[in-house]
Amino acid sequence: MAEQESLEFGKADFVLLDQVTMADFMDNLKLRFEKGRIYTYIGEVVVSVNPYKQTELYGKDVIEHYRGRELYERPPHLYAVADAAYKAMKRRAKDTCIVISGESGAGKTEASKYIMQYIAAITNPTQRAEVERVKNVLLKSNCVLEAFGNAKTNRNDNSSRFGKYMDINFDFKGDPTGGHINNYLLEKSRILKQQPGERNFHAFYQLLLGASDVLLDSLHLSRDPAAYRFTREGANDNSLGSEKSNHRAVADAMTVIGFTPEETSSVYKILAAILHLGNVHFVTTGDEMVIENAKLISVLAELTSTEPENLLNTLLYRTVATGGGDVIRKGHSTNEANYARDACAKAFYERLFCWIVARINTVIEVKNYNARIHGKNTVIGVLDIYGFEIFDNNSFEQFCINYCNEKLQQLFIELILQQEQEEYQREGIEWQHIEYFNNQIIVDLVEEPHKGIIARLDEACLTGGKVTDALFLESMNTRLGKHPHYTSRKLNPADKSMDFGRDFRIKHYAGDVTTDPVLQEMWPEGKQSIMEITKRPLTAATLFKNSMVALVENLASKEPYYVRCIKPNDQKSPLLFDAERCCHQVSYLGLLENVRVRRAGFAYRQPYDRFLLRYKMTCEYTWPNHLMDTDREATQALIEQHSFQDDVAYGHTKIFIRTPQTLFTLEQERAQLIPIIVLLLQKAWRGALARKRCRYLRAIYTIMSYYKRHKVKSYLLELVQRFQAVRSMADYGKSVEWPEPPAVLAQFQDNSKLIFRRWRARQIVKNIPPSDMDQIKAKVAALDVLQDRRIDWGCHRSWGRNYLVSVDENPTMATQFAKRVSALKDKIHFRSVLFSCHVRKINRCNKSTDRAILITDQHLYKMQPQKQYKVMRSIPLSMVTGLSLTSGVDQLIVFHTQNHDGLVVCLHKMQPENDNRVGELVGVLVDHFRRTKRELQVQVSDCIQLSLNGQKKLVTVEVCNGQTTPDFTKSHKGFVLRWPRR
Repeated sequence: MAEQESLEFGKADFVLLDQVTMADFMDNLKLRFEKGRIYTYIGEVVVSVNPYKQTELYGKDVIEHYRGRELYERPPHLYAVADAAYKAMKRRAKDTCIVISGESGAGKTEASKYIMQYIAAITNPTQRAEVERVKNVLLKSNCVLEAFGNAKTNRNDNSSRFGKYMDINFDFKGDPTGGHINNYLLEKSRILKQQPGERNFHAFYQLLLGASDVLLDSLHLSRDPAAYRFTREGANDNSLGSEKSNHRAVADAMTVIGFTPEETSSVYKILAAILHLGNVHFVTTGDEMVIENAKLISVLAELTSTEPENLLNTLLYRTVATGGGDVIRKGHSTNEANYARDACAKAFYERLFCWIVARINTVIEVKNYNARIHGKNTVIGVLDIYGFEIFDNNSFEQFCINYCNEKLQQLFIELILQQEQEEYQREGIEWQHIEYFNNQIIVDLVEEPHKGIIARLDEACLTGGKVTDALFLESMNTRLGKHPHYTSRKLNPADKSMDFGRDFRIKHYAGDVTTDPVLQEMWPEGKQSIMEITKRPLTAATLFKNSMVALVENLASKEPYYVRCIKPNDQKSPLLFDAERCCHQVSYLGLLENVRVRRAGFAYRQPYDRFLLRYKMTCEYTWPNHLMDTDREATQALIEQHSFQDDVAYGHTKIFIRTPQTLFTLEQERAQLIPIIVLLLQKAWRGALARKRCRYLRAIYTIMSYYKRHKVKSYLLELVQRFQAVRSMADYGKSVEWPEPPAVLAQFQDNSKLIFRRWRARQIVKNIPPSDMDQIKAKVAALDVLQDRRIDWGCHRSWGRNYLVSVDENPTMATQFAKRVSALKDKIHFRSVLFSCHVRKINRCNKSTDRAILITDQHLYKMQPQKQYKVMRSIPLSMVTGLSLTSGVDQLIVFHTQNHDGLVVCLHKMQPENDNRVGELVGVLVDHFRRTKRELQVQVSDCIQLSLNGQKKLVTVEVCNGQTTPDFTKSHKGFVLRWPRR
């Protein structure tokens, strides 16, 4: 049984029904459909209900879910049957087949596609190119066959109007190597006429609505299906989507399969010829009959590569060979010409379809296969066959279709009975006879030699003179009147559902049923002269009967698997379940007979090991594992503990259970125990995981502890080794690289670096002469405020500070400057000169002029060099609040004061000329302010803002080519220092 589905979804296997009745069967089928379970088992048969909607039941993940699993390990599915057929073929090297049946619209074509896709997905794991090509051609063949063999009907938008049997050949590794397709009974009458709301075959509409304008012009076709008699009925139907994309898909598929461009062109020409042929009309003029639209003859002759005269004679005359060797040509009547035209159109399409199937077979057939070299060649057959079709008026094709179903139903029941009997015999279980309807009597009614309906039909065709339906009916009434499954109005006058002289009825078990090169290949008999053809061809009925006999023999030689498709309603609704409609299908598919045969007195069977795996927790002797000699003994102990020994039989390898109630009781006990077992397993597993994690953590922490010690010890040893000789180094260890510390010692290393830097600084400072200490402190102060803010601030040279007393800097006026400083010192009593230098400044009239500045420990003096350094202005240092300078190499500096009257100067006339003294001036002042416990703001900006004469001004620097000395110029916002490019 399907073990993964609970009883809320009904019985996953119809074999487990409490009572095998139609009511119980339908209730279970309806419940599963409403719950979204469209697949149900009957043993190894899958019953499929068309869901009429997209579902999540397919795809790569679902394929992997079913790959390699046994049939009952997963819920019912097409993939499970496909996998079972594939495994049986591969494991036992035995040919298998999958038979898909059901009426139009039940989902047979889709089911065959999913089965093909599954087989393609699970084969050729090594991706061999030739195998992939074969798989691709097999899949693409469906697209082509659907275009030429399917049509829209009132029951189905994509109804297969032919039967298809495909053999897929596999090599010894289980990879597809080729295949072969057989087609049965194409509904060629659809070419001439369709029921209201239906369409002709898809290929016509794909050509008219999807082909290019160039192609249509070459075929003399218009794009309007209403312009042609054979496509007029479905001309206004737009429900099937884009025919353009369909046409392109079919053309691509034909290319992949291997159709040459010439062959594809011939196919289109024949389709066009059939359309044009349908528009040929005959009229009588005097004693002669002519074609009303003579231009069509030239078009048809062009499309079929024939002579117009020969084609015209074919349409207007018939040729008869006499016994004496003479050939007589006789003109058609209008009715005879119309009949011959329509018969020709049907023959054209039937031969075209058969040629396409044959052409595909030439591509996919296994070539150059040698069993000695390549191993045994095995086969999986897929049969997509029509189901019963019951209409108010049933044609010859419906008669053949229903006969086919009778024939196959007889085979299916016989094969299932044979399989069941063989299994019972293998297991040593006594077989019980099963009553079921044997439809052999109906098969004989149709096909029995000299007596059956087909024999009567052949006899009528051989009779000389004009044969009418009435004469044929009278013949059958005479020969078959006493058959229990045959009747007519003459035999049963009270049945007014049949007309006298027209209708007969077969009582089925399901109910009562009332030319270019390509063209030449399609008619190989055309190569013979009319005088050489002496044997009457077999009738269509006999040909179909022979093909059915061959098909049944083929299927009987294989291990069969079945898919029974059911159509839930005629409205294509995913919600509606028409019970009466489904009941009818269940009847003619013989599903109740399948259930009865499968049960055969036992509702359930399972190998002992799998039975124990499922139910061993319900018995104390088998849980968690039994200690008995065999699984059979353990199974017997389990059954006896539940007192079910009177409801079972023990086979050699399987247990057989008679009633579903026994199984459901076991299922209920199992369902009650599963939560307890799950909790127990969770408890044990969580405990095991917790203990395992605890052991891991203990081990981890122990390892971490030892490793930390190792890392710390190694780090400290490395540190001592690297720094043990730093006292003797010239740079006191500045060049020594610190080792990478472990994380736990990161803070320790930061502290060590700080201590080391202080020690190193002390070592350096204690060797500096006291006379250099002031310069060192000033440089340190400049470093604090200018590092990473200015390109160059002169830290690498010696700072002279009082440059105006130097003869090198001020050769002519050094003495006068020294006298002026001495006089100021006597007057002001300052202690030291901090800085002095020539500058270029902006005066009160906003003009630039040369001046000198002197900075003492108390004042900032602006002096005039031309007048022996006369003091022009004195600013107490206590009034200075900040300094501003740029980030470049220029020597601009701005003094900010408390009274918001700034001083803008550029250090000037320095020796050497490119000396950088701004950093020195900043360092000296910052160091002095720090000593006096005051703060001096230092700003670095390329656009300096200040107050000058009570107005806001901006000062910027512009480096100029050709400028020899720095100078200030006015701008609209302030001043620009033009600095020479050096």
